[in-house]
Amino acid sequence: MARPIRIEVAWGWYHVTARGNERRRIFADEKDRLQFVELLEEGTERFGLRPHAYVLMDNHYHLLVETPQTNLSQAMQWLGVSYTMWFNRRHGRVGHLFQGRFKAMILEPETAAVEVSRYLHLNPVRVGRLGLGKTAQRRLALGMMDKPDAKLVAERLEQLRRYPWSSYRAYVGRSKRPGWLVTRTVLGMMGGRGLAEQQRAYRRLAEEALREGLVESPWERLEAGVVLGGRQFVQRMRHYLRGDEREQPQMRRLKARPGWEQVVAAVEKVKGERWEQFRDRYGDWGRDLALYLGRRHCGMKLRELAQKVGGIDYVSVAGATRRFAELVGQDKTLAAAVERAMETLNNE
Repeated sequence: MARPIRIEVAWGWYHVTARGNERRRIFADEKDRLQFVELLEEGTERFGLRPHAYVLMDNHYHLLVETPQTNLSQAMQWLGVSYTMWFNRRHGRVGHLFQGRFKAMILEPETAAVEVSRYLHLNPVRVGRLGLGKTAQRRLALGMMDKPDAKLVAERLEQLRRYPWSSYRAYVGRSKRPGWLVTRTVLGMMGGRGLAEQQRAYRRLAEEALREGLVESPWERLEAGVVLGGRQFVQRMRHYLRGDEREQPQMRRLKARPGWEQVVAAVEKVKGERWEQFRDRYGDWGRDLALYLGRRHCGMKLRELAQKVGGIDYVSVAGATRRFAELVGQDKTLAAAVERAMETLNNE
């Protein structure tokens, strides 16, 4: 089995996650969580890390971390081994605690840091009990569920705001920020004239998703499973790769993404019509093909795509792309259209 590729750069931003072996708990109680946080604090000093956000769940954790030095693997290995040794001693166990090596995705902070931090912070409420599990998200995107009622929204907000083992409360001013946690960089990306205004803007952004019911996942836009960002960023990251493409086939997929204009041109070529002729035509699959390609192969956000096709809401875009993906698996004509469009994009 091929090992996941790693891209380590100075001042890189990474989303890091690790799960318990066989999806078992890695935190049995608050004392375990407190120890992990203390080790994370120690790691920031030992390796010079800049943690921007974190969340600890029962059987996994997520970090958004910046590395001034090229030492992500060294730092994460130290954190994992240190915590495993402490956990095993305390609970009288032996063996692996985590499921394999940690996973790390490098991201472009200017285009992805806010989105990733929000997705990370929403982990405690992205559960079936609150109508935000994976099945509910798929059904909502397909238009098979109504938006949540006021009572359910209130439960989600209460869970998010009270959850103590994430950086969300520090981000929105509900708790004191620990000295090792960096929040001002991401908050500064929200605009505004001061910290309080930035915190309010971040809270609105995070909590809007709970009211809408659809939590957009940034991972649908990952390139080669390891890079999240714009076209130029993705291309630049390829220069940092080391290894054999035969052993790491992901490397072959890590190339510059097409832009929206290229997608439209490819769909026009497949259909033999101009975009303006079929974009708003009832029952025509051309617009949904463009949305599908824009989402899956350009790495565009739902809101960006909504604006490109005339300002529809982003929930409708999510539903359209998911429905089209399902139809492609059932309709040979649509599958052939996707293949022809992709050939055009790959040859440009």
